[in-house]
Order: sequence, then structure tokens, then C-alpha cells
Amino acid sequence: MKVLTEMELRAKWKTPEDGVYHVEAGTFVTPMAKDFLREKGVSMVIDSEEKKSMTRTPVKKQGDHTYIDAETGEGYREKPENMTHLRGNLLVMKTHPRIVFRGKVDTIQAKVLLLMEYRNEAGFYKDLADILNGLREVLGSEVKEEEIREFYLFGLDEKEIHRMSHQVKETFGMDHPIPDASMGKTALELNLLRAEIREVELAAANAFGIIKALNRLSSGVYVVFCRLLSGYYDKMEE
Repeated sequence: MKVLTEMELRAKWKTPEDGVYHVEAGTFVTPMAKDFLREKGVSMVIDSEEKKSMTRTPVKKQGDHTYIDAETGEGYREKPENMTHLRGNLLVMKTHPRIVFRGKVDTIQAKVLLLMEYRNEAGFYKDLADILNGLREVLGSEVKEEEIREFYLFGLDEKEIHRMSHQVKETFGMDHPIPDASMGKTALELNLLRAEIREVELAAANAFGIIKALNRLSSGVYVVFCRLLSGYYDKMEE
């Protein structure tokens, strides 16, 4: 996910002739960047031609077998209220482990977005955007029943993320931080996020071998946590 910050706008600012600033679809615009555009009297438009959306292929009507119970093979003319889509016209109970897993990943994505909304450091945004994209890769692989493809966090591979999350003293110049209320809201939110991803690993126990990817993501959140406490993002801003 691309991030547009106030700093980037100021560095290359040129008032558009039509009073409209076009933003590439999929870009996260920070609150201060939005304020900057408003101060300049410029409207922001997200280019729609490349805009991505979550869509579901329409289910073809097939009488009493329009929908199929994925576990029993039973057919339905209409989708029962207590069931939901597993894939295509295949249905499962809303309490099915895979549906529970999807819900948990969706909740974590929502929390990452909230963290991105109330912090303005460009580096922090970009790191959380990587975490968000990783979560989306995990969820997409489960829904499509595909092996998860390789993805990087912060431009680093799995081994480097693992090293950083385990060798904290060497990497960040501090001992492994013990969560404490004095750390501040953002750090505590990150610590909660890391713990919740660990919980999702349990929900993913039977979901196509994606536990390793979730483990990498929880390590990635821990790296962001350590970067925040070590002043890494403050130094980037300076």
C-alpha cells in the first residue's frame, strides 16, 4: 500500500490548474496530508479506473441446487440465514472454523487501519501498510484455497524479520521490552495487535498451512513495536 504524507506533498507541491489533486487508487492519505490539501483549497479525487474492490462472482441459479452445503452436499434454492459462502456456491455454517478465522483476520485489519489513521509518521504508516498487505495476502490465500505466495515486510525477507525480532539488543540497542502502561497508547495497541495475531494462528491451525505466514506477521508487528520504542520513527522524521 502506498502512503501519501503531508511531507511528500509539501516537497513536490504545485497547485493543480483545475483545483483537483488526483491520488492513485489504493493509496493511504494521512490525515495531515488531507488537511494540507484543504488548506490549499484543493479537492482530492481517488482515480477510479484502477480502484480495487471486493467482489463476489454471482451465483448461477440452479433450482434446488443453487447453493450446496460444502459438508453434506445438500442443495438449497435460497441461502439459509445461518449459513455463508465458503467459496462460490458452497456454503458452511457461520460458526465454521474457516469463517471464524476470516472474521478474526478482518478484525485485525480494522485495527491496523485505526493505528494508521491516528499516527502521522511516514515510516510508521509504511510499515503498518506492509502488515496490512500481508494480512490481505493471508486472507486471500485462504479464501481462494491457494498456497500463500512469498511476501516481504519492510523490504526484508523472513530470515531478517526473524533475526530482528529475536536479537532486539543488537538491532535496536535495548533489551526485549516488557509491555508497560507508561509506553503510551500506540505501543500498547501494537502489543495487543501482536497478541491477537498469535490467537489467529490457533484459528488457522487447519487452514492451508498459513500459520508460518501469520507467525511472520506477528514478528513483523513486534519489530514495529521495537522500532517505535527505540525512537526509530522519530529519527526518520528528523
